[in-house]
Order: sequence, then structure tokens, then C-alpha cells
Amino acid sequence: MKIFVTGATGALGGHVVPALIAAGHEVTAVARSAEKAGRLAAAGAFPCEVSLFDADALATAFAGHDAVLNVATAIPSTWRFAFARSWRDNARIRTEGSTAVVGAAIAAGVPRLVQESIAMTYPDRGDQWIDESVPPDIFPIVTSSPVAEGNVQRFNASDGTGVVLRFGLFYGPGSVQSRQMLALARLHFGVLLGRADGYFSSIHLEDAASAVIAALDAPAGVYNVVDDEPLTKRDYADAISAAVGKRAWVRAPGRLSLLAGANMSSVNRSLRVSNRRFRDATGWAPRYRSVREGWAATRSSQQAR
Repeated sequence: MKIFVTGATGALGGHVVPALIAAGHEVTAVARSAEKAGRLAAAGAFPCEVSLFDADALATAFAGHDAVLNVATAIPSTWRFAFARSWRDNARIRTEGSTAVVGAAIAAGVPRLVQESIAMTYPDRGDQWIDESVPPDIFPIVTSSPVAEGNVQRFNASDGTGVVLRFGLFYGPGSVQSRQMLALARLHFGVLLGRADGYFSSIHLEDAASAVIAALDAPAGVYNVVDDEPLTKRDYADAISAAVGKRAWVRAPGRLSLLAGANMSSVNRSLRVSNRRFRDATGWAPRYRSVREGWAATRSSQQAR
């Protein structure tokens, strides 16, 4: 297939592009600098300098492609999560950017579109499993996510096949947040956000990339992409500590993070999200069943580098 990728040099795109090329696809990818264009070309992709917000230029670039994968984001670092202003670039990408991408894909006659979204918009359900039938509970910093997903519905209404992937919390090589979490673990500090018995639903970036490729054959719709075994936040912190071989002497902020308000809802809520619908639709399965295996692999990759 001829595939166009936005966000190709980001945390997820950095895994998606080489995986697509390894699978035999022809990849055109957005590059915003000569250095990034060189990296993409070295990987075997065709770099394309185009603005995510220029629908006319995008339509020209999309012409002749079989699919567009919009995996562009601007997720802030862990330390800036609670500040609304840190999410402005990401909000613009998910609103203006996704609107331009979908409009361009429709104009260019692209038959398939895959849009990145997030699973952290679900309501806190304690230890209950959450599937796609549960309505999202939107909070301030993620109001852009319904816009991006709504644009995919517009694409489907134009006779295209649009797929929304609601990803769990990213971690793995290429993630700034992962480097920060491992650095804290080496100092015997365990990051615990919200109730210790609440759940995190995560996805290793390599598994997220394989899910994007699997979505090329998925029926139109919305799918959760998380690992098989979400862990409690206590077990999640322990998995990071185990990955670096250090015992956590301090776990914080714990319930104190609840005082940060609605902007921290994405990490304070208990989200035990199910991936069953996507697995059943595509046959996809994560390489890392839980963060126990995934964080250990992330640490090994960091050591290798």
C-alpha cells in the first residue's frame, strides 16, 4: 500500500514508519526539518515538507495514497501535565490539524484514514473493565479528542473507511515520559498518581505501532489499544522499579495528585480498559502483555543505546 504518515518523527511515528517499511509498504512522511527529512529517508521513507494545517497542500500530497495515518501529537512531559497551557499545541493538532487532514483526505479520494486518540477520556470505573460502549467523560485538557474523533465520523460519512485508535498511556523507547520515570526509579522514587488500587491502562510504543498497521485492515470504527493486563498503580510503580533493579523508598504524590484538579484526570482516574474489540476485529495482540514485561524491555533498550 501507499501510505502517508503525519507525526512521522514523533514518539509513535518513530516506531510506525520503520514498521510499515518492514511490512513492505511505500511510505511518505511529513518532515518539518532537513534533519528529520534525512532520518526518514535513511529509514526508507519519502520525506514531504507540508503543514498539518494546510488542507489544500495536504490534499495535493495525499493524492494517489491508499491510506493516511494521522499520528501527530504534542503530548507534554510528565512535569507539565497539570498545566493547561502545556496542551495547547496538542489541542491545535487534534482540532485544526485533524480537520485539515480529514478534509484533504476526502478531497484527494483517499479510501482509508487512521486517527490517533486516547483512552484516558473514559470515566473512572474502579476495577471494572471498560470497553468502547462506555461513553467518554471529557475534562478540560482533552476537549480536542472528541473533535478529532468527530472528524473521522465525517470521513466515514463521505464513504471512506475511518478508524479511531484510543491508545493507553504510551511508554517505551522514544518517550520523554519514559526516560523521566526510569530516572526517578533509579533514585528509589516511585511515581504513584491517584489511588494505589486504581488502574493504569498502558501500551508500549512498539505495540502501538503494530496496532496502527493492523488498523489498515480493520473495519471502520473506534477501538481501544491497550495491553492485555492493566496493572494497579502500585503494581505499575513496582514494575518500573523492578526494571531498573531499585526498590522504591518513596512513593509519591499518591492521593495528593488528586488536588491538582481536572487537568490530572487522565492519570488520576482508575481505567481498566479492554482491548478485546480490536483483537477480535484484526487478530492483533501486544508483544508485551503488561508493563512488567514492557518496562523491562524499555530499560534493556535504553542500556543497549
